[in-house]
Amino acid sequence: MNQDWNAAWRQQVLPTLADETWDLIVIGGGISGAGIVREAARRGWRCLLLEQRDFAWGTSSRSSKMVHGGLRYIAKGQWRLTRDSVRERQRLLDEAPGLVEPMSFMMPHYRGGFPGPRVLGGLLSVYDALAGRRSHQFHDAQQLRYLAPGVKETDLLGGTCFVDALTDDARLVMRVLSEARADGAVVLNGVRVEHLLRENGRVCGVQVDDCEAGGSLQLRCGVLAVATGAWAERLRPAETPRQLRPLRGSHLLLPGWRLPVAQAFTFLHARDRRPVFVFPWEGATVVGTTDLDHREDLDQSASIGADELDYLLAACSQQFPGAEIVADDVLSTWSGVRPVVGGAGAPQDKPSNETREHVLWQEPGCVTLAGGKLTTFRPQAIEVLTACATMLGRPFVDDAEPVFAAVPALAIADLSSHQWRRLAGRHGRHLPRLAQLIKEIGHDSVGATDTLWAELAFACEAEMVLHLDDLLLRRTRLGLLLPRGGEDYFAAIRQLCQPRLGWDDEQWQQELQRYRALWQRHHGLPDATP
Repeated sequence: MNQDWNAAWRQQVLPTLADETWDLIVIGGGISGAGIVREAARRGWRCLLLEQRDFAWGTSSRSSKMVHGGLRYIAKGQWRLTRDSVRERQRLLDEAPGLVEPMSFMMPHYRGGFPGPRVLGGLLSVYDALAGRRSHQFHDAQQLRYLAPGVKETDLLGGTCFVDALTDDARLVMRVLSEARADGAVVLNGVRVEHLLRENGRVCGVQVDDCEAGGSLQLRCGVLAVATGAWAERLRPAETPRQLRPLRGSHLLLPGWRLPVAQAFTFLHARDRRPVFVFPWEGATVVGTTDLDHREDLDQSASIGADELDYLLAACSQQFPGAEIVADDVLSTWSGVRPVVGGAGAPQDKPSNETREHVLWQEPGCVTLAGGKLTTFRPQAIEVLTACATMLGRPFVDDAEPVFAAVPALAIADLSSHQWRRLAGRHGRHLPRLAQLIKEIGHDSVGATDTLWAELAFACEAEMVLHLDDLLLRRTRLGLLLPRGGEDYFAAIRQLCQPRLGWDDEQWQQELQRYRALWQRHHGLPDATP
């Protein structure tokens, strides 16, 4: 695997793509596409993944960051989804410590409220049975005051605690793609698929455009896998009925000191009885999520609306009234569009009533994955590749081998055990290269975040950064975690990163202007907020 996975490498490789007939071309660089190309490459398939914007640009960098079994799916009778989710959650906890970490979740109970301790305890008993381990416990009101200071106390009965997991979703995508590349896959961003090529009624390739430098290519393959999330219907035949229902989920990020929580809190919003969460993430506090039909242009980044902001601030006031959280406290926002397959009643049904089950759409030479969840990306990939293998006429089985290779054993001076675990989880097999950069640059963090300056350097050199938002919103999360998207650090970021990216002064200024506008529109507060 070429470690210099960057714009210069991309420029060299692009013209050569048409010289080969690929076993598999995957369209979509989110977690679903990454999972598919990883499992195929591990089996020796000649694979190419194409992403029209950036890896994890869509839902896979704007999720609720939860790797969970989906407790609410039990109540809806979605047993298979819950079973697969809890098993994959444990697999990810075992294989990717430091990237996927256990998190305690607490649901407070109030007199006359639903669900009560017994109902939730019963659901969690089923949840634990599916996971193969007990992880829940009830705490009375007196205990909860110590475990959850600041929580609303009026009519408080106590709280039920259970365990799920959190991740950095964009880094999870990058780690999976790294494993695919190590097994020979070719992975590119900034390449748009314009249409599918067909011969004798069968999909046989794609027509693509280079979004960065221009130019088009025709690429041929034995089978095509489409994993483009909310955009999954774009490449389907025009006469095919539309089934996807794009649903937007928005989140607030608060400074950790402004609403300090040591665990995740889940509770039902007083306005619509939907579950919402408040949880610690990357040293800050996340409040989310909303769930409503997304009617805006899918080709534009989703943005939080004024009503959603009010809804999430009301959730803070409901559960943590003493904190008095207001809009001015918000560090940043993000909104993702969930690729939900609509039911028979859509769009009249409430968004939260829609199933999160995925489906496969097949035509000769092409398999499209619609729907799905972050947690279950691996079994979804297995299902897609089983269908692809049938079209290729080759055997395929789920051998249950690890998604991630073992992390190299290293000792990096002056790093705490927490820092070491974090870096190992996020960078995996690239830890030796990162260690070299830490030795050269130092082990200082950017501001009050856990992100090292050396991580920025590594991303610029070897993680296919094409634009400044790739670096600050997805390779790292500095654009979310630092005030005003990192404005105070732009000069230092420029000094470190501009030469590594090969940008001249004019390009840096263009990228900075582009990033500022993008951040204000899609990660700041909505325009209706004074």
